[in-house]
Amino acid sequence: MNMRFYIYSCTLICMKRSEAIDQLREMDAKYSCYVYCKNELAVVLGEQGQKLNRTLSSLVSAKALVRAARGVYVFAYSSHLGEGTLHQVAKRLRSGELVWESLESALSRWNVISQIPVDRVTFMTTGREGEFHTPYGVIEFTHCKLSWDRILPNLIARDDGLTPLASKQWAYRDLKAVGRNLDLVDMDELEDDDDWN
Repeated sequence: MNMRFYIYSCTLICMKRSEAIDQLREMDAKYSCYVYCKNELAVVLGEQGQKLNRTLSSLVSAKALVRAARGVYVFAYSSHLGEGTLHQVAKRLRSGELVWESLESALSRWNVISQIPVDRVTFMTTGREGEFHTPYGVIEFTHCKLSWDRILPNLIARDDGLTPLASKQWAYRDLKAVGRNLDLVDMDELEDDDDWN
């Protein structure tokens, strides 16, 4: 390969990478979109197939994208990175399914259990069970067989990219339904009628 061609190729790669980063910045600024499935990035970047794979590899090596899990990417320069990032990754991993924070994570938020899960969020989902270790923490999915119309009235919507939170009683119901340890549950706190603020 001659040197002139090599320099030209490197220049094109840098220009393409720069354009892709600009597009991701625009999506972040205008729409607060910063966590993507691969097929969503195909639309945002206007590429597919091997061309898309090369662009994604280039963006990951430049540390503009973080490969959070298989097929899920996070824009590293986003102004929205924070607690909600792990929740956004969870939603992308179970795209098309209902995902909510429940079990020990939710009961800890409700002060019903004193043990706080560290670097882990326990989610219920209408999708498959599984555990994913990401740069943002561990995602633990537990399957729920109930229909959406049975689940949704028991969830509390939240801002900042967080998944819905199970109500106190619903999180306890989930904990019992999946056979988790109930020893840490403060029954007095469970009976209090706290509202989520």
